[in-house]
Amino acid sequence: MASKGQKFKKVPLETKLKAVRERLEEGKNFTSLGKKYGVSPETVKTWARIFKRDGGLGIRKRGKAKKDEPVDYKERYEILKKYQEYLREVDPEKK
Repeated sequence: MASKGQKFKKVPLETKLKAVRERLEEGKNFTSLGKKYGVSPETVKTWARIFKRDGGLGIRKRGKAKKDEPVDYKERYEILKKYQEYLREVDPEKK
């Protein structure tokens, strides 16, 4: 887990791909690859797992997907009003 104020090392995509290819094609272990590329063995293991899962590195987009359609707030408001009226009819004692 990251600690407060921790700085992360940026590793170029080409370097990550080299490390993963060496692991998968040549069978080198994570420890030697981590020392060679200046990262922890767990980091190389994570890169290899992501590469196997996604078919590459840097493919999956991060963050929340943007919606294509704008929200129609008037329509939502009308739906809520109708729902409130329905609730009043069903149980008039509650407000």
